[in-house]
Amino acid sequence: MDDRTQSSLTTLLVGLDAACIEVLDPLFEEDALPNLQRLFEEGVYGPLESQVPPWTASAWPSLYTGVNPGKHGVFGFLSFDGYDADVVNATDVRRRTLWELLDYHGLRSVVVNVPVTAPPRAFDGALIPGYVGPEDPPCHPAGLLDDVRAEIGEYRVYPNDPEGRGDEAYLELIRMRGEAFRYLADRFDPDFGFVEFQQTDTVFHERPGDLELVRTVYEAVDEQIGSILEATSPENVFVVSDHGMGRYDKYEFRVNEFLRDEGYVSVRHGGSGMPSWVSIQKRGLEKGQFEADDDASLDVMNSAMTVAARFGLTTQRIASVLQKLGLAEYVARVVPTDVKRAGTTQVDFPSSRAYMRDLIELGIRINLEGREPDGTVPQDAYEDVRRELISALKTVETPDGELLFEDVAPREEYFHGPEAHNAVDIVLVPSNYDHYLSAQLYGEQFGDPTESWNHKRWGVVAASGPAIDSHTPLGDAHLFDVTPTILATYGLPPDEEMDGTSLPIVDAHPPISYPPFEPAERVETNDTEVEDRLANLGYLE
Repeated sequence: MDDRTQSSLTTLLVGLDAACIEVLDPLFEEDALPNLQRLFEEGVYGPLESQVPPWTASAWPSLYTGVNPGKHGVFGFLSFDGYDADVVNATDVRRRTLWELLDYHGLRSVVVNVPVTAPPRAFDGALIPGYVGPEDPPCHPAGLLDDVRAEIGEYRVYPNDPEGRGDEAYLELIRMRGEAFRYLADRFDPDFGFVEFQQTDTVFHERPGDLELVRTVYEAVDEQIGSILEATSPENVFVVSDHGMGRYDKYEFRVNEFLRDEGYVSVRHGGSGMPSWVSIQKRGLEKGQFEADDDASLDVMNSAMTVAARFGLTTQRIASVLQKLGLAEYVARVVPTDVKRAGTTQVDFPSSRAYMRDLIELGIRINLEGREPDGTVPQDAYEDVRRELISALKTVETPDGELLFEDVAPREEYFHGPEAHNAVDIVLVPSNYDHYLSAQLYGEQFGDPTESWNHKRWGVVAASGPAIDSHTPLGDAHLFDVTPTILATYGLPPDEEMDGTSLPIVDAHPPISYPPFEPAERVETNDTEVEDRLANLGYLE
């Protein structure tokens, strides 16, 4: 990093999905991450407050646009059209991205593996999309992915056979990110670089509690960061995360079960939703595939499933566990009728008054007349229904007698802007994010968390370089502040519509009014492989 004249890279932004001080500090104490530790120690670092909801698909667009979801339009992994849903994509992002703002000022960028960037919009530079894009995503410029593969070999967005290849599947993706970014930085000579590593998040979802693998993943990321720094010699370096990560060791609260008991949710039976023993059976657990004793003890199955849940297995991953336990056919044939019924009981959205439509949104949507296709709540009753629900939810206690939520609020307290009407009507913030919220119906309101490790509100930010005043505290750093702060490293002003402001570690510039942004018409994702990957990580139920 000593020879700054070899590169045009003014600022490098490294995204570590789900990184937080609680995860990084033990690794720093063991000297496991020399490159990251040096960046943190040479500059300034601290906690970075995420948004609500603190989940990848919504948080990264908030970070790289500087605005809340009510302005950029992405509230979770799903985009809703009435009661129908599709996985979000870049056409759902209704604001200029950081690299598009830099393009407006005549600066070039290279962006690798950042979530919700497919299909990319044109700008001066290069972009390979990341999470929620297809395996062979459209890139900018066209044909870029073929060039990258010709240069570095295979490049994948998602792991190849992670169950069969184990740790190597994680390390392979990490290596690909670093090699692709270095190649593109050399080819395009950018002013700005942004590379994101997703495996620091997925390792907790796919291998919950495997802290040795967590260390291995972070060590591999650190090695790639070191190689990027050596190859590109950036003047300023930021390390940021979209949210934190930690144990969920309290309760799972089934929001729709609560709403059902309160008379807001109507149900139907059967269908394609999860959890469903029928769906599990269709995932390869047909009769004849496995041998099981008809007289096998139901207690054995219950114990096995309890263990599976304790280790963070989602309903989508249970099929694999049943295969390994030899219980697949047994479940399909002799699970009691009430269990099957519970597994296929689903929210009847058109007939309900209010419901949780997606666990990631962290909230409740009211089935409002004139807004939803079959709205059941009159417009003049909206506020009364919302007040009643907020009042009821604020008093919900766990089986231990503790308040379940640290906040239950109207959406206006978290979302504002032209896209806010697409948000939930009531926002639910679990206490310290120790509780898992589920949209499924299991017959009881409380249970053990389906995910034993999941997202927390506080991520991390670190910054170093000549544009950074390392002697000034970060202050109350928020996700929305990242884009204004990085613009300041170029001497550029933020957009006056941004919700974030430049952190005190840089010389801020007064905001200005940028030309209106004209988003393209939304295109459908309609990708069942992407949906399955999200379900396997516990993001879709």
